[in-house]
Amino acid sequence: MDLAVVGAGPAGLAAAVTAAGLGLRVTVLDAGERPGGQYYRHPAPGLGAARPETLHHGWAAFARREAALRAHESAGRITYLPSHHVWTVVPDGGRWTLHAVAGPEERAAAVRARAVLLATGAHERQLPFPGWTLPGVVGAGGAQAMLKSGLVLPGRRVVVAGSGPLLLAVAGSLAAAGARVPAVVEAASYTGYAGRAPALLRNPGKIGEAATYGGALLRHRVRLLTRHAVTEAHGTGRVEAVTVARLDRDWRPLPGTARRIPCDALAVGHGLVPQLELATGLGCATVRAADGTIALELDARQRTSVPGVWSAGETGGIGGAELALAEGELAARAIAGAAAPAALVRRRARLRAFAAAMGAAHRPGAGWTGWLRDDTEVCRCEEVPAGCVREAVEDLGAGDVRTVKLLTRAGMGWCQGRMCGPAVAALAGEGASSPGGAAPDRRPLSCPVPLRHLAELPATDG
Repeated sequence: MDLAVVGAGPAGLAAAVTAAGLGLRVTVLDAGERPGGQYYRHPAPGLGAARPETLHHGWAAFARREAALRAHESAGRITYLPSHHVWTVVPDGGRWTLHAVAGPEERAAAVRARAVLLATGAHERQLPFPGWTLPGVVGAGGAQAMLKSGLVLPGRRVVVAGSGPLLLAVAGSLAAAGARVPAVVEAASYTGYAGRAPALLRNPGKIGEAATYGGALLRHRVRLLTRHAVTEAHGTGRVEAVTVARLDRDWRPLPGTARRIPCDALAVGHGLVPQLELATGLGCATVRAADGTIALELDARQRTSVPGVWSAGETGGIGGAELALAEGELAARAIAGAAAPAALVRRRARLRAFAAAMGAAHRPGAGWTGWLRDDTEVCRCEEVPAGCVREAVEDLGAGDVRTVKLLTRAGMGWCQGRMCGPAVAALAGEGASSPGGAAPDRRPLSCPVPLRHLAELPATDG
């Protein structure tokens, strides 16, 4: 193939159909069963959803590209491989070989291509707090995924908390679907956008989008609490209430401001984290993004620092579906050697500027660790409490995440640090608010791989 695209979310889908339209032979490998990624989730076929588009923003943009994907697939220009988890990408005589685990039977699959475009998206950033492991506490994006793909609610009375614009969309969706949302608890303040007026004015559509979400909260009588955070969840068999406290500018809870809000579910998330395992495994350079996460360093044509490897969407910094669509098209044009329309370049630039403003406004403050008691689990997989991590740093001399991991096993569980990574980094002094910050781990495997697949690989020198 001329091009292998990893991921069929907005960025990967836009890249694939653009590249095929420019004459390239394209293979799309996607972990999902249907195109759309995490953003355009589909209800399970057995549910018989008649109008799935009502649960999505910008569905028409996706529908056009999905139709183009199917047309190119029928014409033989695109090979679409769903349920393919790519676990590594390796150089192969001037080309690339992508190894994947395919289908429920976990078959070995491999694709060779001249160029690779990584559109692997992101996962939620979770900052732990006492009680966050209770049943009924779910990710904000997880609550939206339950609604979009399962047509179910996480509870009847759902508090939505964390930071970032995703909270407004989640609260609006849950309320429209029949849940009672007593509050949206936003740790940041929207005054953080005040210093980014040029980026806002260049994106009037984003302002209109925010106004739409605000109107939905008003209609459903959802209270918006800014500069507040859920600092504890309470319950026995499941969450029954949450404690909400006001925060100072560094996200430290202010004494005497705590209050309880009864609920039977909590949807909480503090933005997204780019999913970079394949890229960092190849040695692609990274940068610290405005929201404190690590993202890929990309040039104006979406090229990584590794020749022959491009990337688009959330891997270059969290920016949303509209930006991902633009970057996917831009990357495909670069790979095909086609000129990029000036309007497309301008659209990407203004959307990136807005993404930077958004990231800076909602970047976690260093003081959030103040709501962690020593017995609060930070790593759920290995059941490592905050006190154990603090002991490793303060008493045993651990000065980085790797040493903390070796001393405590934090990050060694099933999720491989995807959930606890930001929290452990913050406690180790490498968090979003620390200067510089560490680069992400380079991992040879980006997902679980049966040993038989490794045994069947051809032998190589070294």
